[in-house]
Amino acid sequence: MTLKFIISLVFYSLLLAGTQTARAETVTLKHNGLTLNANLKLAEGKTLADDLILMTHGTFAHNKMEIIATLQHLFADNGISSLAITLSMNIDNRTGFYDCSIPNTHKHTDAIDEINAWMTWLARQGSEKITLLGHSRGGNQTAWTAVEHDNPMIQKIILIAPQTWNMNNTSNDYQEKYNRKLLPILNKTQALVKNGTPETILDNTDFVYCNDASVSAESFVSYYEDDARKDTPFLLNKLKKPVIVFIGSEDKVVKKLEQAMQPLSEKQNIKIHIIEGADHFFRDIYADELVETAIEFLEE
Repeated sequence: MTLKFIISLVFYSLLLAGTQTARAETVTLKHNGLTLNANLKLAEGKTLADDLILMTHGTFAHNKMEIIATLQHLFADNGISSLAITLSMNIDNRTGFYDCSIPNTHKHTDAIDEINAWMTWLARQGSEKITLLGHSRGGNQTAWTAVEHDNPMIQKIILIAPQTWNMNNTSNDYQEKYNRKLLPILNKTQALVKNGTPETILDNTDFVYCNDASVSAESFVSYYEDDARKDTPFLLNKLKKPVIVFIGSEDKVVKKLEQAMQPLSEKQNIKIHIIEGADHFFRDIYADELVETAIEFLEE
């Protein structure tokens, strides 16, 4: 660990207490009839015209969850600004973790359009070069955005424990978690979408992290249909820009990510960094190693 990061670790609690010189503010934009919000953290002496990281959180989370807040602090302490967005999930000006009492009408792919909207916003503010960063499901949505919107602003991509996808594993996990079979519900919702009634709400339906929830047919299909693009290693085959993928050796959420990434290990534009001892959220000293390695990647 470098002297710079030892100093960063010593003063980390002071940074969280608000003594840092970096400036943070909430920014918003209107998109598809909704207000989107994000936390803009400018490093000392930096403006939006300087290089910046656009961060996307994981499943049903938000821009102030621990890993995102920690990364924003540590990057700012090392002179790198960031914009951490909160995905709307079809809720106006959403904050905090998703409330499962609210009917689920959002789609996995909504994030792609919203990340792109924030890139457009950054361009209007004078940004020219950005790095995309995503954690967990947000890692997949970030990679998908980079494939769908090959914006010249995007210089590099940082993916932290990005989502993988396998239909058999998803079906087995659903059965284990909810003691219900996934396929009958998926077939029903796919039929509703095909028949032109995608907004039909199904009550008492187990969905992602929400037990006994209300969910629209198209929302259920979006999260559970078999689509190879939900597998981040599949998407990485399509990317030519420099990418670094961080893997926690003790990650119990995105399992076997190292194995899934192995076929890509020879690609020149892809780096794989395993952090020994880290779980899915890279807390404490693991966040320091992540940021230190990420900065080395950005400086290459």
